[in-house]
Amino acid sequence: MRTHIADHPLVTHKLTVLRDKSTPSPVFRALVEELVTLLAYEATREVRTEAVAIETPVGPTNGLKLSRPRPIIIPILRAGLGMLEGIVKLLPTAEVGFLGIKRDEETLQPYTYANRLPEDLTDRQVFIIDPMLATGGTLMDSIDYVFDRGATDVTCICLIGSPEGLNAVEEHVGNKDVKIVLGALDEKLNEKGYIVPGLGDAGDRLYGLAD
Repeated sequence: MRTHIADHPLVTHKLTVLRDKSTPSPVFRALVEELVTLLAYEATREVRTEAVAIETPVGPTNGLKLSRPRPIIIPILRAGLGMLEGIVKLLPTAEVGFLGIKRDEETLQPYTYANRLPEDLTDRQVFIIDPMLATGGTLMDSIDYVFDRGATDVTCICLIGSPEGLNAVEEHVGNKDVKIVLGALDEKLNEKGYIVPGLGDAGDRLYGLAD
């Protein structure tokens, strides 16, 4: 597994405003979209391409285009939906699947309540998006889902993560081709499994409603 933690002043600036508890939902949503677009540049660095010959207004040249099969973007419901627009701006031809996984507040274990994915993901590059990498349970379950369907190349984009969650995912995936892209790696998890300092419940702050 490979990990990339963003080191860019724009990412840090936007995360600072995002973390502020006084930031209202409309601003929070806009910042999430902007942050995901920034993180997606790094996440798509190894997106598969193929050579193509084109004609410009002044002559022929060679370039690149995204190869097939098209990559698939999978937001983890519900908070991952707030990240979707930020990455499809960069990958407008990508397909989109949905995976609904919740964390039991008592056991902190994930369970799946919705699945809208192709049965066969063979040779597909998969991009999983979820704002928070906390305990790692949801992300590990999501990674297992797509590998069980034939995926071999998975990139996960999270706004922030915890050391405990990142270590758990790394131990779980082993030598599989998984890349984690984070806006920041925070200090720790608290006794309730929330990231510290974190930014609170991303779903509630995006949409203003409790689960």
